[in-house]
Amino acid sequence: MVNEYYILKAILLAQENVRKGCGGPFGAIIVKDDKIIAQAVNTVTKDNDPTAHAEINAIRLACKVLKTFSLEGCVIYSSCEPCPMCLSAIYWARIDKIYYSANCIDAAQAGFDDSFIYKEMTLDIDKRKIVEERLCETEGKRPFELWQESKNKIEY
Repeated sequence: MVNEYYILKAILLAQENVRKGCGGPFGAIIVKDDKIIAQAVNTVTKDNDPTAHAEINAIRLACKVLKTFSLEGCVIYSSCEPCPMCLSAIYWARIDKIYYSANCIDAAQAGFDDSFIYKEMTLDIDKRKIVEERLCETEGKRPFELWQESKNKIEY
């Protein structure tokens, strides 16, 4: 089956990434019209970039390849259930479907527990671990006013 081919390929990417020591045990592939558009691995430690998850890296590459910020019509295959950041990026990229193999419980057992992020997101701002404070509220609205007035904006 095609879906199993792509997910197994993502798993192999993750395994190879562990062997090479380039980042975490994660791989992702983006497919459009039964053709691989992009494939990537986690490069957090290699790139010293906490956002360099396999799914994010694959999205960035697919957008460059397709020369667009919208990945409508694409499917992502991830070796593991996407974390909150990756899931958000998948939604922003407008990817049609997610296939994954390992789940968040498997990841947590290997030391990649993101459940605290899901919990933090449900808390009121004043109860979160990282302190948030709003500054220059009026001035902060100006970029959005300019955006709304702009005649040459590209909506996304």
